[in-house]
Formats: sequence, C-alpha cells, structure tokens
Amino acid sequence: MVRNLKEKVMEIVFLAAALASIVAVALICIFLFQSGLPAMKEIGFADFLFGTEWRPGNELFGIFPMIVGSLYVTAGAIIIGVPIGLFMAVYLAMYCPDEVYKVLKPAVDLLAGIPSIVYGFFGMVVIVPAVRFFFNEVIDLNGKGDSILTASIILGIMILPTIIGAAEPAIRAVPKMYYEGALALGADHERSTFAVVFPAAQSGILASIILGIGRAVGETMAVVMIAGNQPRMPQSILKGVRTMTTNIVLEMGYATDLHREALIATGVVLFIFILLINLSFSALKRKGKH
Repeated sequence: MVRNLKEKVMEIVFLAAALASIVAVALICIFLFQSGLPAMKEIGFADFLFGTEWRPGNELFGIFPMIVGSLYVTAGAIIIGVPIGLFMAVYLAMYCPDEVYKVLKPAVDLLAGIPSIVYGFFGMVVIVPAVRFFFNEVIDLNGKGDSILTASIILGIMILPTIIGAAEPAIRAVPKMYYEGALALGADHERSTFAVVFPAAQSGILASIILGIGRAVGETMAVVMIAGNQPRMPQSILKGVRTMTTNIVLEMGYATDLHREALIATGVVLFIFILLINLSFSALKRKGKH
C-alpha cells in the first residue's frame, strides 16, 4: 500500500515537471509572438525580413543583414567545429587509451564549463590579432581581425564540447557485436569503425550536430566581442558582421516603442530558426529509421 502510494506520488511529481517544461515553452512562445508579430505587421513583413537597412532613428528596421550574418557565422562554425568534434568523439570512443582518456575527457568537459565571455576575451586577444596579421602581412587581402572568420573560429571551438559530449555516448551505445562482426568479416579497425559503428550511431551523431548548431545560432557574448557588429550586408568572411543575437543585446537596453518591439520580433525570427533546425533533425531521424 505504502509502495503504491509512493509510486503514485512520484508519478505526479514527474508529470508536474513535464507539464512545467511545456508551460514554460508555451509562455515563451506566447510572449514572443504576442509582442513580435504586431511589430512585423506595422513595419511590414517584407520590409522587416528582407530590408537591408537597420536605422532605428529613421524607423528603418530591416534585419536581412543580421539574418545573413547569423547564417554565415553559424555555417563557418559548423565547417570548423563539426568535423573536429566528430573525429574527437570517434577517437575517444574507439581509439583512445585509458590513460589518455582520463586526461582528454576532463579537458573536453572543462571546455563546456568555460563562460562565453572568456571565449570572447580569448578571441579578442589571440584570434583577432592573428587573423589580422595573417591576412594583412602574410596574405595581402586587407582583412580585419573583427570578422566573420574570427567569430566562426571561436564558435567552432565553443560547440566542440556539445558535439563531443553527445556523439561519444552515441558511438559507445552501438552494440559491440556490430564491430566484432565487421572484424570477423575481414574489415580492419578503421573500416569497422567508420563503415559500421559510425552509421549505426547516426541518430545520436545527428543530435549532437543539431545541438551544436543551436549553440552556435544562440551564442551572443563571444560574438559581440569579436564580430565587428556592423549592421550591414556581409561582404567577405574577412569583414565585420552583426548577428541577430548581438543586435538584440546591443540595443535592447535603450530601445523603446517600435524599436523595442522590432528587437523582440528579431527574437521571433531566431526562435523560428531554431524550430526549423529541430524539425529538420526530426525529419532526418524519421528518414534514417525507414
């Protein structure tokens, strides 16, 4: 009797926790769309989404440069971070000796715990001067240190622990018989790993990539410090850019009226971006099962 009562109480507690999560997401959605959609309607959906000028003083609220900037920086982070993260996850799961694992795994976990402001300082002090020197002194391309490339490098580093932390357990979760069966059929260690184990962990690997993309899209503080923050159309990976998140952070403190609502509407666009990424992952996951 007492045991059944405890199970019933815990069931109610878990249900309440799940409902709290759902309610929190619902409240965020209601706030964003209730505050953002009227601003989009007043500005004009086309002018807001595809306008190329952001001048709140002149009531010009075009966020297309920020959308493109966010896509460029996120794409750069994916190109840099995803291959390194996945290869690192494979190494930790399939190749790494126990003695080395005891050092590397805490180091990866430590990367996840470093505040984004510290990454920003590192980028500002180390990466920005290095990029400026290389693309001015070594290769004369008139490159600036505060640029899309610099932001992509820092974000690529920042998403590594997210990708590794989700991909490594997925690879380890593949039944050992898959790997042993490949070896029995004559495949070597590398072929067994990349032709059998890696595809079998596809679902978890895709999840790690999606989480990494979400981290890159939503990152703010590090990007504020190293991206240049010019609200204009990106002209080159060596030029400055402003992302949607940095635009909100830089201007929300003093924004009023339509300006403030336009920034909230920018948050709506960002929320839709993340939603589309999650839906794409769900579609890929379903396709992988069939």
